[in-house]
Amino acid sequence: MCGIIGISSNKSVSVSIINSLKKLEYRGYDSAGIATLFDGEITEVKSEGRVNVLEENFDLKNLKGNIGIGHVRWATHGAPNSINAHPHSSDNVSVVHNGIIENSTILKKYLTSKGHIFKSQTDTEVIVHLITENLKTDELDLAITKTLKQLHGSFALGIIFKDSPNLIVGARRGSPLAVGYGPNENYLGSDSYALKAMTNKITYLDDGEFCIIRNDQVLFFNEDGKKINKKIMELSSDESSYEKGEFKHFMAKEIEEQPTTIKTGIKEYIDKTNLDINIYNFPWKVDEINSITLIGCGTAYHSCLMAKYWFENLTQLDVNIDIASEFRYRKNRFKKDSLYIFVSQSGETADTYAALDLCNRNKMKTCAVVNVIESSIARDSNFVLPIHCGPEIGVASTKAFLGQILILYILALKFGDLRKETNKENYKNKIKGLLNLPSLIEKSLLMDNDIQAISSTFNEAKGSMFLGRGFSYPIALEGALKLKELSYVHAEGYPAGEMKHGPLALIEDGMPVVVLAPRDSYYKKTISNMQEVIARGAKVLLITNKSKDEIISENIWETIEVENTNDDLLPFLLTIPLQKLAYYSALQKGYDIDKPRNLAKSVTVE
Repeated sequence: MCGIIGISSNKSVSVSIINSLKKLEYRGYDSAGIATLFDGEITEVKSEGRVNVLEENFDLKNLKGNIGIGHVRWATHGAPNSINAHPHSSDNVSVVHNGIIENSTILKKYLTSKGHIFKSQTDTEVIVHLITENLKTDELDLAITKTLKQLHGSFALGIIFKDSPNLIVGARRGSPLAVGYGPNENYLGSDSYALKAMTNKITYLDDGEFCIIRNDQVLFFNEDGKKINKKIMELSSDESSYEKGEFKHFMAKEIEEQPTTIKTGIKEYIDKTNLDINIYNFPWKVDEINSITLIGCGTAYHSCLMAKYWFENLTQLDVNIDIASEFRYRKNRFKKDSLYIFVSQSGETADTYAALDLCNRNKMKTCAVVNVIESSIARDSNFVLPIHCGPEIGVASTKAFLGQILILYILALKFGDLRKETNKENYKNKIKGLLNLPSLIEKSLLMDNDIQAISSTFNEAKGSMFLGRGFSYPIALEGALKLKELSYVHAEGYPAGEMKHGPLALIEDGMPVVVLAPRDSYYKKTISNMQEVIARGAKVLLITNKSKDEIISENIWETIEVENTNDDLLPFLLTIPLQKLAYYSALQKGYDIDKPRNLAKSVTVE
């Protein structure tokens, strides 16, 4: 989950590398570094902490060179300090790395026996010494091919060489890597976001490939070192989504953008005139699919859980969900009539990609629900459903979550219609409900003062619970996750009916408990569970939808009412106050909301 950048130019590159590293901080921010090649010498400058600390390093001011690599780190091996920060260098090679080298211990023993001396605790340093060792007997391209085959694990690499003053080598296995093209300079980066300020012409490396970048040339090679051709993609030049504008944090901006992003998603998939769903180029007949497995991690897993309820309500399909990090370690019984749906904001989530790769190797039907259509998961799936949210920079997902559940709901609706398991009138009524959703989300966003006043109670408690039934249960899980991610407060989401099967023992006087109880078919049961926790001293924050009916309980601490819509769509509205609760809790504590500790946006390591 680190970020890497490389630039080969005809002018000094250190300022451009630093600017790119600032954009890459959402991938890691516990240390940062840069190495350039000038006058036959590799020079490193590294610092613990954020890129602004590196920027203030006195040595950086004197750093020269028209070729260089940079790195922001999310630590996996070794403490986050300047010694373990990347780049790692020998006398003639310097490397930046995103990923994990699984056989680093074995390689380190081998290299130590050859006389190599290690300075850091990282797995990355073995790559430096391995290349150095292989260069003793092989030319550069052969040494690189040989080195990559000796490495087990995942990596995206940027490499510069003392004896090759005009080139950078990039290599990819598992972790994403992009090449950018500019006038008299070319670039290497973890993703297009890091490169977009310099170019909108991008090529993505596929697994096993490597490239050699010069300021006037880019060459691509397969895993056997044979030259290959790659397509150049032209990306949108719109930069507005990458700026905070009037907002203090990206997360605040992204929460407020949700009416617009949901409207965009609806526009992409809904035919307003005919009240129909347009999903073009679906590569299978609907009767070829009898079961669905939804796969994701973290917030994306909660999207999958949400979709399970919809698919089960709207179709007769068998529906399973899987946490991606567990999927490929079980004995899966693949069936030809199954559709596997992979959900990922970045489209680069390592565990999810590994699950996709396993399905592809077993020739399964695969579909990606992603925010980045150029991503690895999108490129390697049979079919792609983009969520059309635009870049999400805040590490804690907000608008991408609503985007994911929107597209999954639309897909479930379409399956129900095609399979004739949802009657036509009901189908059209649900589409009408969808068309009203953006305005309902906009109204539900107008509750900042109420949420700010409530959030301090969650900060002062040693823990909290989020409860829901049916459609509300995945939202309870997501609400608890957001509070954990941003405020570092212990929070757990539970099905409300599970409280009496153990978790009720944790309830004590004054403990904040969020109860999601919209007036749906689960309402009375959820209110009954709420009374159980109130009786044991909990301070209940009830989140429901507006109604003339009184709530069936007394002694509720606080109540928030969202707008009314059909039961299917209430989860969208219930999510909004939970996002704001997490945001304001972190704001009160003075935490870095866009970059919570120990986390990174794109999880590209297992």
